[in-house]
Amino acid sequence: EAQEWIAADAHNAEVLFPYLNGEDLNSRPDASAARWVIDFNDWPEERARDFAIPYARVSERVRPERQRKQPNGEYVLRRPLPERWWQYGDKRPALRRAIADLPEVLVIALVSNAVMPVRVPTGQVFSHALGVFATDSYSVQAALSSSLHQMWAITFGSTLETRVRYAPSDVFDTFPLPAPTRRLDDAGNRLDVGRRDILDRRGLGLTKIYNLVNDHNVSGDTDIDRLRQLHVDVDEAVMAAYGWEDVSLLHGFHTYRQVQRWTIGPAARVESLDRLLEENHRRAG
Repeated sequence: EAQEWIAADAHNAEVLFPYLNGEDLNSRPDASAARWVIDFNDWPEERARDFAIPYARVSERVRPERQRKQPNGEYVLRRPLPERWWQYGDKRPALRRAIADLPEVLVIALVSNAVMPVRVPTGQVFSHALGVFATDSYSVQAALSSSLHQMWAITFGSTLETRVRYAPSDVFDTFPLPAPTRRLDDAGNRLDVGRRDILDRRGLGLTKIYNLVNDHNVSGDTDIDRLRQLHVDVDEAVMAAYGWEDVSLLHGFHTYRQVQRWTIGPAARVESLDRLLEENHRRAG
């Protein structure tokens, strides 16, 4: 329908955007949005009216919901939504400014099994169920894709059944990112390119591919073996960036918090978490 509106009036492309949520990110091979949204951002109503078809839809579907009243006559929804019913409800202006000049960003589903960031294009609206990292750095992608960051998220986030709830304030804000290096950048790039190739050929989303990676019964699968090795390379590059090459990672199938993953060994996990905490305290001091 969005494409029909754009075909009817190319002008409409200015207010129609893919809407990416956690389900799309984790289940679609290309991590693309399955839905579209009308977004007038913080525009005045006069400007929104210039887009006749989208404005009519918002007036028909959104305005009644935004302007619902309680028996006492008060609006049900918080201000200023009732008065500015045509504007996008959660505009997140600081985020929009932060990513305005970036062609891509890293995003993560805030509740997932994989706990894995994905590189996606900007120019779309991100669901509240996604955490958005305002960067297109491959070094940062490597660090956030590492076993160290995953263990940090499991330890300092919370869990929902077998899934991890990624709380940015508890996880990302406290995680001491390593300084970018050429090796980190290369490892992040190779992981991104290699994983995209595997997801595309297998027609699988992020959750399903990592279920295979973390399944000890899956062996001799060239794609899965390759993805496991890419993560070994990422972990080694991250440890080198911290200057912790003395830690033997001993990758394999290990259980932590009742979930089995292909990750670093228990001794390496404990040592790495201890060093990350020390680095966190050093930076805080």
